[in-house]
Amino acid sequence: MKRSIYFNSIEEKLDILATRINARGRLNVLDYHNHSETFFQYFLNELYGWSATNENENKSNVEAIDLIDHKNNFVIQISATNTKQKIENSLSKNIIKEFKNYTFKFVSISKDANKLQKCTFANPHGINFEPSIDIIDINSILKHIKGLKIDDLKRIYTFIKKELSSEIDFIKLESNLARIIDILAKEDWDKKNPVTEIDAYEIDRKITFNNLKSAINIIDDYKLHYGRLDKIYKEFDSLGLNKSKSVMSTISKVYSHEKENFTDDSLFFVVLEKILERIIKSSNFIPIPYEELELCVNILVVDAFIRCKIFENPEGYNHVASR
Repeated sequence: MKRSIYFNSIEEKLDILATRINARGRLNVLDYHNHSETFFQYFLNELYGWSATNENENKSNVEAIDLIDHKNNFVIQISATNTKQKIENSLSKNIIKEFKNYTFKFVSISKDANKLQKCTFANPHGINFEPSIDIIDINSILKHIKGLKIDDLKRIYTFIKKELSSEIDFIKLESNLARIIDILAKEDWDKKNPVTEIDAYEIDRKITFNNLKSAINIIDDYKLHYGRLDKIYKEFDSLGLNKSKSVMSTISKVYSHEKENFTDDSLFFVVLEKILERIIKSSNFIPIPYEELELCVNILVVDAFIRCKIFENPEGYNHVASR
């Protein structure tokens, strides 16, 4: 396994973990937070060489502190909420007085904390705390991992795979694909769509270029939802970096694999079929009526066709209409 494959696998696993934490409204919040807290205890020790122990194993629900590293003098809070108010509230707790010679570490396990790393915080008890270094999020973790040597990458990869194997089945995979289907299923597709900015002539040209005859009806029916899906993708991306890209990448990979054996209409319909299968097999898929699922998949695949993710483009193809 090459270095990039190790890193990409680690990034994917952490991204799916963050996605599931962001979707915690569907989960038992306390149980899942405790699981994440335990995972990050061992993960951060493995990654940074810390010696953190879980303070909540000795005292139930200690305010502001989840982990303590007495060797490196760290007190660590693991949180799915990353706001300035959350951090300042933790720094103001009386228990912080007991660790004045320690450093306060804040680990955001669900969202990008880049803006927080640049903030100034009220720190009434004077504990050591430098936001740019001591606020850790998934992005800063991945940046650290990216600089590791291949043997360390393999070690971290093996650890994450072992720890999360029961939570995330990466053979079934497609968390983001299953999540976007869940979002699409809640949409009222009979409502008027946002104004689309697609060039129907260009799309017709691509259909002809790829010799699609039977598929043209599906493309014509679902291309009207381009504007609505574009809006949903932007909202979906707000949950994390480039989540929509992972959805489109999945569709593109299915297409690339199947085009070795199929062409024209057959290829288009086998892509629809394979995406349906992947979603149904996903451990993250929340079952919906088959007709609704089929509608959502049609919208996603047609959108991928329009956006140049699948099938060949004629020369000069540009699906966005000029104003």
